[in-house]
Amino acid sequence: MLKKMEDMKKEIRERMRDGKGSVEIRHIFTQDELTGKCRLFARVTLGPGCSIGTHTHDREEEIYYILSGTATVDDNGNVRTLRPGDAVLTGNGAYHSIENTGTEDLVLMAVILLYD
Repeated sequence: MLKKMEDMKKEIRERMRDGKGSVEIRHIFTQDELTGKCRLFARVTLGPGCSIGTHTHDREEEIYYILSGTATVDDNGNVRTLRPGDAVLTGNGAYHSIENTGTEDLVLMAVILLYD
């Protein structure tokens, strides 16, 4: 399946998971378009100062892969700064949050894989 960017569903979420500001989610492929056990495959953009609040992943895992910008991630109590090329994997009941602590947009790939 080929898909042009203009055909990908885009949504804006305010204060996502009790975070700050707006989060843009561009769904590269939706769960209905995928055969595998994937709940989310998206490009996520957070402006400076915006965040996705703390949330837990039960019976699934989420991967953040940083494409551009600077992020502060709390991965189950392990707080780190991530830059382009860095990644974090959270799942199996653990929690995480992410915040754009830089001066430019934070752009990342987000993938949520479901456990059997």
